Amino acid sequence: MSVEIADDYRPSDDEEFMNEKQLAYFRRLLENWKADILDGAKQTITNLQDDSGSLPDIVDRASAESDKALELRTRDRQRKLISKIDAALRRIEDGSYGFCEVTGEPIGLRRLEARPTATLSLEAQERHERKERTLRDD
Repeated sequence: MSVEIADDYRPSDDEEFMNEKQLAYFRRLLENWKADILDGAKQTITNLQDDSGSLPDIVDRASAESDKALELRTRDRQRKLISKIDAALRRIEDGSYGFCEVTGEPIGLRRLEARPTATLSLEAQERHERKERTLRDD
């Protein structure tokens, strides 16, 4: 069942957490984000097919190669992000989206709007990072 939401709809704390409208909002947000990334990847392919080898100046050619390497690193990070987006979309489908995978508590609308792929509440994320820092310092 698909719920229609207005383009200007924003989830509110006054609503039931992860109701159908909120789920539809986050699904649309995630799907649009994924589409933007895929469009950017198509543009990267086009840019990489441009022949920088025909640049006469070696400095210009080196700069163009450096730009392409940076673009490829960026796309690799976005490729990994797509898998997180897909996982978030699966959580929407199975009803676990918006809830911390450690505590089971709601993650919070503001955190989800800032980071729609979040799987941990802010508190759980902070504990995780503190533990990670402690282990790294040892």
